[in-house]
Amino acid sequence: MLKFAILDDYQGIAPAHFAHLESRIEIVSFPKTLDPRDPIQHAELIQRLLPFDVILAMRERTPFGAETIAALPNLKLLLTTAMRNLSLDIQACTDRGIPVAGTAGRPPGVNSTAQHTWALILALARHVARDDAAVKAGAWQGSLGTNLSGRTLAILGLGKLGSEVGKIGVQAFGMNVLAWSTNLTQEKADEQAEAQGLPAGSFEVASSKTEFFARADVLSMHSVLSERSRGIVSHAELATMKPSAMIVNTSRGPLIDESALLQALNAGSIRGAGLDVFDPEPLPLGSPWRTTAWGRDGRSEVVLSPHMGYGEEDLLNGWYREVGENLERWLDGKELVRKMN
Repeated sequence: MLKFAILDDYQGIAPAHFAHLESRIEIVSFPKTLDPRDPIQHAELIQRLLPFDVILAMRERTPFGAETIAALPNLKLLLTTAMRNLSLDIQACTDRGIPVAGTAGRPPGVNSTAQHTWALILALARHVARDDAAVKAGAWQGSLGTNLSGRTLAILGLGKLGSEVGKIGVQAFGMNVLAWSTNLTQEKADEQAEAQGLPAGSFEVASSKTEFFARADVLSMHSVLSERSRGIVSHAELATMKPSAMIVNTSRGPLIDESALLQALNAGSIRGAGLDVFDPEPLPLGSPWRTTAWGRDGRSEVVLSPHMGYGEEDLLNGWYREVGENLERWLDGKELVRKMN
């Protein structure tokens, strides 16, 4: 019987979407992520996956580079959630004749990551986590919230998602949206505003990177991770920010120089950070993000979530349902849909 491995299903919701195929393919779930950048974990990953003919990779949780793919001689089909998974070496699969297929479904309405971005912004601005802990510990008011109206929402990476976050800032909170990325022009920003149903000029493009960081009251990261964007927020950028500024990152952890951000937050040089993404993931138990007493002794406030920007029940169940349908097509000898190579 063929063997099918489900990787990194943290909530344990995937198997139900494949139960109807159990008589045709052996299904094994591995919820614990192994990081192939660590040689020991990479060797463990290869041993884990060696017997499997089909592997399902949750979007960007376990990378599949050329070395990993070459070490899996039984692999016949690689499935992934979503249609963009930069952690897969598609060319290496193509060279081996291994088809790769993704999923396209996304629930209608406001993007899940945009909603989560605003959850973190509001959690910081209104001290939700701090006050929740205080009330449960028997205390009462000890902090004051920040009114976002009239403040500057700085969007780094004004694509579809960044524009959606900006639209909410404008319409829901009356914020001023300032945008910047390496090649962003005012013309492109106006096009993004109009695509969101806003008038041209709703998104202002900063004249320089320095101005962008200096004016930010809330900085929200929405840039694609590349070698050019890695560490795009470093000591220099953080040093130009207001002491009252907040940073929210729901995009990719390495966009921000971690050591620089930790230094700034430990020194209390900005108001706080809301982080949903890290490197590596899952976040190690001994990570300073987990172990530091944030918001005390002069340190900035920090709100953490475990990469839940896209962790929405309708979205993930929909993705797994699509994968199940595609796997059945493959078992039936039919053409795969949503192929990526």
